[in-house]
Amino acid sequence: MAKEIKLKNTFEEIIKIIEKNSRVLDLGCGDGELLHQLMEKKSIYGLGIEIDTDEVLKCIKKGVSVIQEDIDEGLDEYHNETYDYVILSETLQTVKRPDYVLNQIVRIGKKAIVSFPNYAHISTRLQIMFLGKTPKTKILPYEWYNTPNIHLLSIKDFKKFCKTNNIEIIKEIYFMSNGKKIFTFGLENLLAEEAIFLIQKKDLTLF
Repeated sequence: MAKEIKLKNTFEEIIKIIEKNSRVLDLGCGDGELLHQLMEKKSIYGLGIEIDTDEVLKCIKKGVSVIQEDIDEGLDEYHNETYDYVILSETLQTVKRPDYVLNQIVRIGKKAIVSFPNYAHISTRLQIMFLGKTPKTKILPYEWYNTPNIHLLSIKDFKKFCKTNNIEIIKEIYFMSNGKKIFTFGLENLLAEEAIFLIQKKDLTLF
């Protein structure tokens, strides 16, 4: 239930960001629900990339254009600024080459939207400190041996990566596990369980 609430609220925020008639590429698009909603509400031209066959079939049933492809490998083929927005929602922590994927999405898209669970949230810190075990939360409910999340990261990690890779953060949105948006007053790395970032490649010609 927590996962459904989280996705619903994440999708709503992403839909608010994207302008009508935009060209949108959704990496790791799952069953295509976000693209389907964007097509209905914002009249976007959308394309999804998904590796799982069952999810690809769900996209097709919804009328969502999709390519079955591994985003860890195939993004070099896309030209610069082909899309207005590239979406990486709940996918960053599951890819094998997150550095490659992040640098590619700000090249392919004029802007990119990234969302991920914050591994440095106070609940995970306390579980590690007092239980000495790999933490489980509503947002990260898996056991260490069956989790799809292979590159867990914190909000601070993401911001540092952006700074060192000349990526500009345009907007930041933070949530609790129940899907409610929160204002962290600079304590997002401790208090936020979920983060959404709107980013773009920094124009170095201005400096």
